[in-house]
Amino acid sequence: RPRIFSDVVGQDHVIRALSNALDNDRLHHAYLFTGTRGVGKTTLARIFSKSLNCEHGVGATPCGTCSACREIDEGRFVDLLEVDAASRTKVDQTRELLENVPYAPVRGRYKVYLIDEVHMFSDSSFNALLKTLEEPPPHVKFLLATTDPQKVPVTVLSRCLQFNLKRLTLDQIQAQLQQILENEKVPFESAALPHLARGADGSMRDGLSLLDQAIAFGGGEVREADVRTMLGVTAHDRVHALLDAVAALDGGAVMEQVALLAELAPDFEGLLGELIAVLHRIALTQAVPGMRDERQGDGEAARLAALLSPEDVQLFYQIAMIGLRDLPLAPDPRAGFEMVLLRMLTFRPGEEGSARTLSSGGQPGKQRPAPRPRVASPERSGAAPAAPRTGGGAEPDLSRWHEVVERLALGGVARQLANNCTFGGFDGRELALSLDPAHGNLRVESSVQRLAKALEAHLGRPLKLSIGVREVSGTTPAQMEAKRAAKRQMDAEAAMSDDPLVRALDDAFGGKLVPGSVRPLEE
Repeated sequence: RPRIFSDVVGQDHVIRALSNALDNDRLHHAYLFTGTRGVGKTTLARIFSKSLNCEHGVGATPCGTCSACREIDEGRFVDLLEVDAASRTKVDQTRELLENVPYAPVRGRYKVYLIDEVHMFSDSSFNALLKTLEEPPPHVKFLLATTDPQKVPVTVLSRCLQFNLKRLTLDQIQAQLQQILENEKVPFESAALPHLARGADGSMRDGLSLLDQAIAFGGGEVREADVRTMLGVTAHDRVHALLDAVAALDGGAVMEQVALLAELAPDFEGLLGELIAVLHRIALTQAVPGMRDERQGDGEAARLAALLSPEDVQLFYQIAMIGLRDLPLAPDPRAGFEMVLLRMLTFRPGEEGSARTLSSGGQPGKQRPAPRPRVASPERSGAAPAAPRTGGGAEPDLSRWHEVVERLALGGVARQLANNCTFGGFDGRELALSLDPAHGNLRVESSVQRLAKALEAHLGRPLKLSIGVREVSGTTPAQMEAKRAAKRQMDAEAAMSDDPLVRALDDAFGGKLVPGSVRPLEE
């Protein structure tokens, strides 16, 4: 574990702020460190505590040799109280912890409360902590750490300086692991480190745990083959062979490759992740040919990039990502993995209702036709289909705004924005819309730009869009839809009330129809 700020990896933005505060005597009474597991929250808090209580004075570089520094490093400094909030959720325990706050520190300059996973406190415990944070004694500092800041009350957040720690990149983790191995003089193969870095998933602590495991697994050495076996990672050449079979539309060869992979007892979720990583490198090679990294296997990526069209690569990537999400739901991981590959073999981008021509028996498939321009499907984009423009046809009448909105290829907040506007005017170049003030929060730049682009695609030419938040004249598309929905509801309830069976039940049992319990059929 790092003992000075300069040893901490990947959190320069936080270290700079803390160092300036310590060196310039601009200390706050409470600090909140947030971020995913293993990125350095508790480590930074301990170093900060050491900087506050170093016998040589407050500063960003504690000496590390005085008794205060040594005791903090060894976890026995009496004025550093480390608490795991997950094990002290009761309010009585919190009050017991805080009852000594008014008293001066025993040995150090400051009494430091380091509360880990503070979001686990109960509401009553947070209230007890809040009272102390509102009027803290000058000799007390609170260092809070959490992986879930959304669960910390706003009243507590507002009294803390909050620092968000970043997930570490693959390069940062890999470089740190290499430095540790070199310092400890442990034999290693460089090709093994990227697998450990990916397995760490942004957490340096997880990376160090995997490194310890790899050293034990390899008998004091870190070898790529051992790391692959330990992590269940499949060699890139096998993934490349699998993509070769997919590119050839050879269903038999694909299943043969899956059978060979299954003999290695792989983690199929990890295998699918490897496939996604290779597709990512292929897409980068196709889009930016000069961006190559031989450590990532870009030589093979360049070869596969020539076999696969960019449209296919993008489709395969999307299919694999969705498959990775759904794989835990499959009754058998291998079957789920096979279905992902079968989808890749079956669908073509931009061709509705068509299927690929597959070959069997290990023979190459038919020559694929030149790829057609990709057309995004409404189901994938989550947007309504756009009405096609017919050559020479009249330009759409934008004053019929509700009809225009129905035809725009929009979804999400941008569609809500369009639904709550009314037509203001159009001079052939600029379209003016009025936005209901009750929905003024929908007018954000990104949504306005998306709406403008959808309108330009609908018109087939550029236009300028201006949206003013003002009282609207007329009915917005959202209001029209609400009225239609209310009428459908009334008609459904009336139809149910007039139903002979319902009337018979009413007469026999004295029942009545509960308003709102009837739902109209979706059109």
